[in-house]
Amino acid sequence: QVPLVESGGGLVQAGGSLRLSCTTSGRTFSTYTMGWFRRAPGKAREFVAFISRSGGDTHYADSVKGRFAISRDNAKNTVYLQMNSLKPDDTAVYYCAASLGASIYNYDYWGQGTQVTVSS
Repeated sequence: QVPLVESGGGLVQAGGSLRLSCTTSGRTFSTYTMGWFRRAPGKAREFVAFISRSGGDTHYADSVKGRFAISRDNAKNTVYLQMNSLKPDDTAVYYCAASLGASIYNYDYWGQGTQVTVSS
């Protein structure tokens, strides 16, 4: 089991920014590919962003491309999601996820989520 703890969510006005963080314990963080997902009220969970083990490869959902940026600091066991130009449609619970594999969309471990609310 890989404990993942998200933080950084909150209430922000449209056009604003937030940075989410996800940390875990242990010495094997660099062996996991990491991702961010979100679930909006009444909707299915959706992929947001992916980052490879080294951080050299990233992928984004079309809906956030150009506005969100995923990064990681393996020395701090932390993955980040910088969210800029936020829109009300970005309102959701955001989850980080870890995988021992290389799939962009399939993950083995999940955090509890952090709420992001964007007001218009």
